[in-house]
Amino acid sequence: MQSAGNTLAYPRLGLVVSKKVAKRANKRNYMKRVIREWFRCHKHDLPARDFVVRVRVAFDRGTALQARQELAELMLPKAKSQ
Repeated sequence: MQSAGNTLAYPRLGLVVSKKVAKRANKRNYMKRVIREWFRCHKHDLPARDFVVRVRVAFDRGTALQARQELAELMLPKAKSQ
């Protein structure tokens, strides 16, 4: 995942899910749907940046929760310690 600042007041998402990760289009589409849905639900917590998510390991319904947790760790700003 990469991110770069943008001049807009909201975050944007770019997705890359290649055929090397999942040969079948329905599997690639499922992974993109999961990531887009997570992004939609958390975009109010994200900084105004451009995020590019490149899926390198396929996930399915059984491991989608782990993928969502990894997105949260990578994208959400860390809470400032006091």
